[in-house]
Amino acid sequence: MSAKPLPTDSASGVPPGKSSQPLDPQVAQLLDLIARAKRPPIHALEVADAKIAYEKSAPILDISPPPVHDVENFAIPARDGHQIPVRLYAPREASWADPLPLLVYFHGGGFTVGSVNSHDALCRTFCLGAECLVLSVDYRLGPDWQFPTAAHDAFDALHWVFAEAERLGADPARIALGGDSAGGTLAAASAVAARNAGLAPVLQLLIYPGTSARQDTPSHRALADGYLLTADMIQWFFSHYLGQDADRDDWRFAPLDGGGTGADVRGVCPAWIAVAGYDPLHDEGVAYAAKLQAAGVPATLVDYPSMIHDFFKLGRFVPAVLQAHADANGALRQAFKT
Repeated sequence: MSAKPLPTDSASGVPPGKSSQPLDPQVAQLLDLIARAKRPPIHALEVADAKIAYEKSAPILDISPPPVHDVENFAIPARDGHQIPVRLYAPREASWADPLPLLVYFHGGGFTVGSVNSHDALCRTFCLGAECLVLSVDYRLGPDWQFPTAAHDAFDALHWVFAEAERLGADPARIALGGDSAGGTLAAASAVAARNAGLAPVLQLLIYPGTSARQDTPSHRALADGYLLTADMIQWFFSHYLGQDADRDDWRFAPLDGGGTGADVRGVCPAWIAVAGYDPLHDEGVAYAAKLQAAGVPATLVDYPSMIHDFFKLGRFVPAVLQAHADANGALRQAFKT
């Protein structure tokens, strides 16, 4: 929804950028409950308070964290000496003799909020559903750490995982990258960085990724307010992450069209991309799949037309989310050949 009346497609009567299917009933009910609560949105809070609010809200809406075989917290080195906290999930005992596939995962949160804790249940879901190790990366966030720090942390985690795979009990020939929202941006950029470094992940799992330099697509205009992620919230996130407007034109932030042409994606690993019909980021996810396909990269686009941004983490209230989890795990299993 936007402040001005939107033109409609004459055939369907639906505004450009808006899904032709109705909202999932449980999603609609959840949005109504959130509106009735009248709590200030994240972008109306001080940054420190916004980080706390996001951490508190995440487990309320998500499924209960399923038990896995083992969880280990440790840190890995970044290029500047910073120790990046990570969390490793294992579905069973792994060893050099019987290695497991591994998913390197980057959480969402607009490069400003979120953590390995906020995405704990989702990472456990991938660990069990795809029968793989999951390394969740607690990359640095704005405003204390601005672009390109998050991208550098993601790239450093990528290199570390390939170098240390055998020590982790992971199969270096079966490593995937994944992330949701801003984490999807980092996963897409990491796939390009991997290609540049001669590394070969088997999949980039991009869940409603941010890929565009400017938020001006039809879905951004049609869904600017009322569907959890708003235009004001997006700009608030980016105001804390980007040090200057020119940063938008860097492919590490905008792999679709940064600088006009975005990242050179020829030869990157295959992709599985999930988009939601009531998500402002919908169109840029669709466009990134098309960009990959045009470059000869196998890219599967899965559109969930009745869902909103962040729906992968709304499973406690929205039963249909479980099918999306199964779809993503199926894509991982196929890439891992398990």
